[in-house]
Amino acid sequence: MNVADAMTPRSEVVTVEIPGTRDDVLEYLQERKFSSVPVIKETDDGEQFRGLISRDALIDQPDEDQLALLVEEVPTITADATIEAAAELMLSEGERRVPVVDGRLEGIITITDIVHAIANGDTDGDSEVGGLARSDINCLYAGSPLTVAERELSYAEVPYGVVLDDEGEMTGMLTVVDIIDVARVVEGEDDTGDSIANQDDDWAWEGIKAVGGRYMPTRNVEIPAESVSEFMTSDVVTVNKRRTATEAAQLMIEHDIEQIPLVSGDELTGIVRDVDLLEGL
Repeated sequence: MNVADAMTPRSEVVTVEIPGTRDDVLEYLQERKFSSVPVIKETDDGEQFRGLISRDALIDQPDEDQLALLVEEVPTITADATIEAAAELMLSEGERRVPVVDGRLEGIITITDIVHAIANGDTDGDSEVGGLARSDINCLYAGSPLTVAERELSYAEVPYGVVLDDEGEMTGMLTVVDIIDVARVVEGEDDTGDSIANQDDDWAWEGIKAVGGRYMPTRNVEIPAESVSEFMTSDVVTVNKRRTATEAAQLMIEHDIEQIPLVSGDELTGIVRDVDLLEGL
């Protein structure tokens, strides 16, 4: 199976154009739940591909409004490459979306496209997820402010957190997509002050009390300060180690998720991310 058979063609690819602002990107990331958006520029010689803007870039560079300064150069692939070659490129470069470029932008292939191919049996999916899962699990506390959880995900460099309750038991899942869904662009010189916690709150971390909504006196992205439990998915889909990559891929597509906790009985033992399924190809 080639990239051309799995990719989204240029006619269906959502792009943003230089010049533009972060508002344009945030709208697409929220509405379409993309992890990044291709950036193009119209020139006298036609359309030119400039790179991608990721959801992480919007949060990590809160003061930058101009798209041209948020664009990241990324590896590309051609339409005649194999889907296995695309998977290898994603794994080696740590990319979730790879533009398909041959002189111009022809389309884009994503991890989700490859997961679809695995789910449909178009490529090898016989590996058991027990051998693909990671044992290092990123966790969050259900009572943490969402602003703190966003920083934890950023520092851990993972797009998810298994949410634990007061007893340390799995009670939900929070993803970067969940955070982007409730983020909003703000303007002005609003002083957020002690909006996260005060001295009388049950939840108060001295180190974050003055952080507020995490926006500065400029156009920015504001993240709500309510607890993780308000935004997490509580109905968590799980798998055991004997399920195949094909079965895990089918669950990911059915539930529109990028990771599934691995359990043994009631015990959380690992995490299977969509990118881990590429390891089995």
